[in-house]
Amino acid sequence: MPDSSSVDPYDYWHRRLSSTSDWLVLSGDLDPVRSRAEAQIRQWRRAGITSILDLRIEWTDEDLVREIAPELSYWHVGADDDGNPRDDAWFDAGLGAWRDAMTNPHARVLVHCHMGINRGPSMGFRLMLAKGDAPLAALDAIRRSRPIAGLAYAADALDHHHRSVGTRPAVRERELEQLATWMRSQGIDLDTVVRRLRTRIS
Repeated sequence: MPDSSSVDPYDYWHRRLSSTSDWLVLSGDLDPVRSRAEAQIRQWRRAGITSILDLRIEWTDEDLVREIAPELSYWHVGADDDGNPRDDAWFDAGLGAWRDAMTNPHARVLVHCHMGINRGPSMGFRLMLAKGDAPLAALDAIRRSRPIAGLAYAADALDHHHRSVGTRPAVRERELEQLATWMRSQGIDLDTVVRRLRTRIS
């Protein structure tokens, strides 16, 4: 990561590709300047991206991607980045798109929102859980690859995963506590989200 005294880390990471695993890449959105956006799409293609999961409710670049790289699959599963709980329908739609994408044996899925801070990393976390990654290992991989990831909806993702697979309440509670501890260790305050989810679990 660059020296934060000379380069703003959010500017540096905004549109950089962050390879979290061999199949998952996180990033921010396309540049609003068309020529730069076209260059980004070509970069995505060179990086082996096969599918795009766009999580912004405020915009979609589907038409431009179809024009420049029609071979890329594109799903638009928009949600506000408003700090409110993410509902099951959002995660269900993201998982559905991901499962379609993963039918390609060479799949490499780019998950992005606007800045690649909350919505994208949170959905990426949910997909990693579905793939079988342990929660803390997935979180560590996301933060290593994308240090600006805030993961505001990670607790919602973890809760959705547990309810989807029928995890025992005691395990859900323990992993939620581990998530809260991890968030605090990263300087991310998740206490209010934890309290909300505890109420849902009980």
